[in-house]
Amino acid sequence: MDAIDKKLLNLLQEDSKKTNKELSSKLNLSVTAVYERIKKLERDGVIANYIAQLDRTKIDKSFMVFCHIKLVQHTKEFLTKFEQQVVKLEEVLECFHVSGDYDYILKIYVKDMEAYREFMVTKLTTLQHIGSTHSTFMIGEVKNTAAFSL
Repeated sequence: MDAIDKKLLNLLQEDSKKTNKELSSKLNLSVTAVYERIKKLERDGVIANYIAQLDRTKIDKSFMVFCHIKLVQHTKEFLTKFEQQVVKLEEVLECFHVSGDYDYILKIYVKDMEAYREFMVTKLTTLQHIGSTHSTFMIGEVKNTAAFSL
């Protein structure tokens, strides 16, 4: 990956809907050269996906929770079973297996505290092998980006 690829990736991270013509003028390359570079970055897996980032407040998902999960045991069977179950929960947007006092951290988005309570009672606490949970609620957002600095 050269400096032009990095510049191209930065531009795509800012706005992935820019046309190849717009990108070519910013990079001083032909439209074809930009197209070929993008296709190569996609083939190589550098560009994994294109998504639309939604405004959580407009879709009633503005209440964000970090839920720390401790399993009752750390066997491969328990870890695998928990992971298979948690990926099916639509409220969980991210799940990380972590070191430290807890085994997993879940990033959960719901409408409000009542919706989180309902999620906990009807979905999360029904998962097998959970020993304990600890929830932390977002008060305010200081930084939220999906863009990497290249």
